Amino acid sequence: MDLPEYYFRTRENGAAVYRVDSGNRLRRIDLDQIAVVNLRTGEIRPHGDTVLTETDLAKIGAWAEARKATLAARERDDILRTVDHLNQVAQWAQARATPEDLAEVSDALLLAMHDLRAVLVRKKGARAAED
Repeated sequence: MDLPEYYFRTRENGAAVYRVDSGNRLRRIDLDQIAVVNLRTGEIRPHGDTVLTETDLAKIGAWAEARKATLAARERDDILRTVDHLNQVAQWAQARATPEDLAEVSDALLLAMHDLRAVLVRKKGARAAED
């Protein structure tokens, strides 16, 4: 079985980085934590007394860039799903919602949509001003 050299246990904004060791005489897989990565700040902190090699830093940096790309793609996909959900909500409100249903959700939806619209209009205006 070909195991990766590093294992990244993802966390809220980064990961704990482990070196994978399967070459021991008991044929166990050992995970030795070597670092913690913060994606927001780009900081890579060695764990304990570990001294990170250039190879370690390069592999961790490559993982961080790939992870950022993955998270950005997921975020865009979530936004497009939200558009689909908004369309479903509009259809529900028009075709199936009772007056009681609408009374329960209308204020929250209207405030959220108003906030979103204001942000989008402001950002679009700023982009237009830059052009």
